[in-house]
Parts: sequence; C-alpha cells; structure tokens
Amino acid sequence: MRALILFCRLVVGSLFIVSGLIKANDPLGFSYKLEEYFAESALNLPAFEPFALFFAILACTAEVVLGFAILFGGRMKLATVAILVLTLFFGWLTAYTATCDPKGTYTVMENGQEVTRSVTCVTDCGCFGDAMKGSIGRSLTPWESFAKDAILFVFLIPVLLAAFLRKDTAWNTKADDMILLPGGLLFVGVWCWIFTWWGPLWFTLLGYAGYLLIKRWKQGAIAEWMTATWAMVITLAFIYWCYAHLPVRDYRPYAVGKSISEQKAEGKPPVNRVFLSYKNTVTGEVKEYDTSGKYPWDDSTFVLVENSNRVVEVEPGITSQVQDFRLTDRDGYELTDDILKEPTPVLLVLIYNLEKADLGCMPQITKLAQEAQAKGWYVYGMTANGWEAVEEFRHQHQLAFDFTQGDEKVIKTVIRSNPGIMLLQQGTVKGLWHCNDAPSFEEASGLVK
Repeated sequence: MRALILFCRLVVGSLFIVSGLIKANDPLGFSYKLEEYFAESALNLPAFEPFALFFAILACTAEVVLGFAILFGGRMKLATVAILVLTLFFGWLTAYTATCDPKGTYTVMENGQEVTRSVTCVTDCGCFGDAMKGSIGRSLTPWESFAKDAILFVFLIPVLLAAFLRKDTAWNTKADDMILLPGGLLFVGVWCWIFTWWGPLWFTLLGYAGYLLIKRWKQGAIAEWMTATWAMVITLAFIYWCYAHLPVRDYRPYAVGKSISEQKAEGKPPVNRVFLSYKNTVTGEVKEYDTSGKYPWDDSTFVLVENSNRVVEVEPGITSQVQDFRLTDRDGYELTDDILKEPTPVLLVLIYNLEKADLGCMPQITKLAQEAQAKGWYVYGMTANGWEAVEEFRHQHQLAFDFTQGDEKVIKTVIRSNPGIMLLQQGTVKGLWHCNDAPSFEEASGLVK
C-alpha cells in the first residue's frame, strides 16, 4: 500500500509541477484562453474577463506549489483537497468544452428586444497551452483532456485517503526523500521529454535546493510554510519574466525559425461532392445527379429542384495553424503572399489594439523602423483597429511606415506583447521581440542573410 501511495504522489506531484510551469511559461496566452471561457457566448461570466490574467497567474502558481507540496509532504490534507478541487474544476471545464454545441444559440435582451446569438465553443481547454501542438502536433481534444483529468483523479484518490487516514503521509522523512526526490525528478524528466522542454527539470532542481536548505534550518509546520513560500516566489518570478519578455519555450507556430509559408502550404481544404436533383419536365421523374460528372444543368427538358443541394465530404481537409495569418491594406488588397515571398527582410510592428499599446516602447520601435527603412527593408504595422484609429496613432508617433489590418486573435498568438516586433524573410520568422526588448537595427540585421 505504501508503495502505491508513493507512486501516486510521484505521478500527481510531477504532473502538477510541469503543467503549472507550461502555463506559467505563457501567462498571457493562458489568460486569453480564460477570456474565451468567460465570454458572454461561452460561460457567460463577462465580469471576470478583466481579471483573466490574475486568475491565470493564480492557477499557474497554485499548480506548481501544490505539486511540490505532494512531493515534499507539506500540509498534505490541505494540498490534496486543493488538488482535488482543481482536478474536479478542470474536469468540469473539459466536459463543458467537449459537450458544447457549435450550432447552439442563446438569447439576450438588446434595446428591449430579444436577440438570438450563436454560442462560442472553445476549441481546446488550453490545459497545456500550445505545448501539445509543439510535441504531438496538436492540442488534446476536449474528451482527451477530460480522460486525462479522470486518470489524474484515479491517481489522486490514494494520496487523498492516505493524507487523512495514514500518519506516515506527512512531511517527508529522510527515507521518503530518498525515494520521492529522485523519483520526482525522473517523472518530471519524462514529462519534459514529452513536451520537448527541459526547463521544468531545472526549475524542479531549484525547488529541491530551497526545500533541502530550509529543512536543514527549520523543522515542523514553519518549514512546510517556508517551503511553500519558496515555491511560490520562484514561480511568480518565472511568470513575471515570461510576462515582461516572451515565453522561454515558444510552442506557437510563429516561433523563431518556423516558416509561415511552409505551414500555410500544409493546409488543404476538404474535398466535397455536390449532388443536385433535377426534374424531367416530360416524364415528371426526379433524379439526383453528381455534379462532378455529367448532369443536365444546360438541358431545357430538366429543371432544378429547389433546395435539393446535398454536400458529401469525400476527404477531410487539413487545417493549417497559420491559415488565418493575413495582412490586408487599406484598399482591401491582401499582402500576405507578397510579404511571405519577399527575399528582402520584412519588419512587422504588431499592435493588436492601438488603445492598449504600451507607448513607452514606441520610441525604440520607431527608431528601429526608421533605420530598417533607410537600409531598404520593408516595414509594416499590423493591427486589428480601424483605419481612422490607425491614422491617429501614426500621426501621434510620427510613423513613416504603412499599416495593415489583421485578426486580433492572430496578432495575440503571434506575439505576447502589445506592441511587439516580428522579423520575416521569405516567410521564415527570423526574430521575435517583446517591446521591452526592442532590438537595435544592428542586432536585427545580424539575423538575416
């Protein structure tokens, strides 16, 4: 029985540490996912949307601290109950995501009248951010995420029962440490291998170091709380770094080195066959025809039966992760292909919302853009705002480059900064910078041919 409990602690503790760190690696991305859930058309909790980043940071920190608590044996009753609550909550969230009807509607009152709107279904729960896309090529489906939470629940139950029923499930003894510390490191290493990122392994070693030093200095409840504080501090420090700069491990399809052009080419529309029914005006016979072959569309003897259109999917399409990356100029002309084929470096200044832009970064970005243009580079802005707001912003900051319009969600995916900078050459991402790390032209030019 003791061996089973120790094994379950290794699984639960290591998974929570890695899961929390993957979210902490991209706190803004996690907050965007929470905003999708809080939206009126999803969970109908719009009052929580302004606090999405706070909840994201709280969830990341809680997961990491609780993961360490399970491995160290700190406050086991509190830790296991807290993990149970989190597991049940995420299980409910994934079940909600899996059962959401994309054709569903809901009714709201607008100007005293009932208005019917479409339900928004979150396509994935975001439990591992974009990490699964970077490791297995896609996110877990909602039902796969639900199954994962169900399996985690099975491993948690023995630990929860032991915390309340067994006296030996508490603050680790030396014998416990001999098993749980190297075992936990091994399990974290396995998760790191799955997610192609070794950062959590080094982070876990840092957590271990603080735990062992505190344990040599203090014992009892104070040592447990000090260890929890240590885990919280290093987690918050990591979250702040990723928020103020960019994710340490970039799983997104726009990461440095990724080719947007190649990823676009991977997408393929579905192959469909269309069937139409025609009525023979002489015999009165109604027959369905496959429009990929011969059918009497130009024969005056036949008339098309209204609403007889039937579409059959022959081959499912392949969705590209970058299919919505599009840049359109003020005349409605799409510049995407031209920009992605351009051998000359292209600098994109990405500002998903001009009103929310960090204006303190603009002088460095303006200087970089001016020097890039002087050297013959192409420079464009990319925003989701309207053209009137764009012109006002350009005038305010004396920007000499033209702007393009793009989808706000896409811009948020490309860069976790507002504004942010992307350097492209022939469709390949050569550089990405948070506005706090705006490069000099010399630094940027060193990344291109």
